[in-house]
Amino acid sequence: MLLGPSLVLSAILFSIGVVGVMIRRNAIVLFMCVELMLNAVNLSFVALSTAHGFGGQVMVFFVMTVAAAEAAVGLAIILAIFRHTKSVDLKNINLLQG
Repeated sequence: MLLGPSLVLSAILFSIGVVGVMIRRNAIVLFMCVELMLNAVNLSFVALSTAHGFGGQVMVFFVMTVAAAEAAVGLAIILAIFRHTKSVDLKNINLLQG
């Protein structure tokens, strides 16, 4: 099996996620970009597990667990911030000021 196309797609998806995290200021879009990066890593784990054993597929389950926990906690924090500030734009949020 060719690893090249899978790893190139994974690198492209990860790069899109990194650019999204660095450019966008909306908290929901930021979390979607982080999820995109985690899924790109999952794709590379699965692609490389075909050549190096099943350890990569086992790691995918751990990454998926972390991604689910991150999504639940992150969306709860975003909801709490939205209730307080009526916005999810990260440049308008300063939680250290009362």
